[in-house]
Order: sequence, then structure tokens, then C-alpha cells
Amino acid sequence: MLSMEDVYREHSHMVYQYLLSLSHDADLAEELTQETFYQAIRRIDYFNAESKVSTWLCGIAKNLFYAYLRKHPPTEILDENSTLCKSAESLDKMDLLKQIHLLKEPGREVIHLRLYGNLSYAEIGEIMGKSENWARVTFYRAKEQLRKELQNDK
Repeated sequence: MLSMEDVYREHSHMVYQYLLSLSHDADLAEELTQETFYQAIRRIDYFNAESKVSTWLCGIAKNLFYAYLRKHPPTEILDENSTLCKSAESLDKMDLLKQIHLLKEPGREVIHLRLYGNLSYAEIGEIMGKSENWARVTFYRAKEQLRKELQNDK
């Protein structure tokens, strides 16, 4: 069994990137990454080897992020420098965000992780407990659904 120090070295960057993709705030992502590993140490007895360590850590991170949002509701959904805005400059930002919000899971989360978090398909697959190919297909399908919905709105 790996020590928590080894687990931290191996997974901290991935957890940080995941939280950064959710929060779009480097300081918050760093703070929540540290809290994720603190909670992992406290709850190590609850970890069962049925899932990957990375999946378990991302589950803790996601719960911490949502707890943070409940205490600190976001005031701004997207800033002007967002990767999503750059890739869709010709689209109205609010229309695009509304359509992303309407996507079904897991497509919505995969879109967020890929566009906001700049995560690779392999990283997305690991976070979601699926394969790299699954992440590629899910992203493609969600992107195609977005494209259709946006064309129908015009």
C-alpha cells in the first residue's frame, strides 16, 4: 500500500486540475486540493479498493467544491478569458452557457473538464472512472448535441 505522501505526489496535480476546471480559480483550487487530501487522511478507513484512488479523491474534491459553492454562491459564471469563450467567439455567451447547462450528465461534466480544465481525455477518463476512449466519445457526442441545439436556436 502506498503512503499518503506517495498518493499525494502521484495524484495532487490531477486533483488540482480537476478542481481548477470546476472553480476557474487557482487559489481556490489549491486550497481545496489541500483540503481534499486532509479529508482523505481523515477518511482513509472509508476507502474501499473497489474504485481507483484517483476516483475516490476526485469524489472528495467534488463534494468539497459543492460545499464551498453552497457557502459562497458564484457571482460570475464565466470570465472574458475563458477557453470556452475563445473557442466560441461567434456565439452569444449566454446562449452557449444555457445550452451547456441543458446537456445531460455525463456530457455536461466532460465538456466542462475538457474546455475549462484543459484536461486530456485520459485525465477525464480517470476522473470519471472510465476509459480515455469513453471520454473522447462522450465529449464528441456532447459537442455535437450543443452544435445542433445552437443551430436550432438561430
